[in-house]
Amino acid sequence: MSYVREVLQPDEKLLAEGRLHWVAYWRALVCFAIALLLMLLASRADQGTRGVMNLAAAFMAVVGLGFAAHAWFRRWITEIGVTDRRVIYKSGFISRRTMELNMDKVETVLVDQSLLGRILGYGTLTVRGTGESWESLPMIADPVALRNAITAR
Repeated sequence: MSYVREVLQPDEKLLAEGRLHWVAYWRALVCFAIALLLMLLASRADQGTRGVMNLAAAFMAVVGLGFAAHAWFRRWITEIGVTDRRVIYKSGFISRRTMELNMDKVETVLVDQSLLGRILGYGTLTVRGTGESWESLPMIADPVALRNAITAR
């Protein structure tokens, strides 16, 4: 069971759930593209350099797997929930970090999207409360819909 669902109060309704966007895998995708390019170049290289290029391609593939595992883990341990009473953010696996903000304390919700973020549907979400501020939550999938769930009352 997810953390957000575990901490729901009696009669509290979950309105929206947020998650990290798949763009969190960008480092892994770059490594895999380099490995593929190296493999293609190695197939056309002479015998002397082919082994070195294949070794470099294998190394880049292993690094890409490491980045992919890290991104998957970050997506798995990060939860964002919007209920009719509060906004909940949780990250962490063994040590847990949570932030909760009551809806009546929400002052502004900021969405920051680059051009690529608008095209691919991700951005940074910042929820500011009265007298306090949240840290920014980067690479959130569909941040406008999440903002709308927070601001619609």
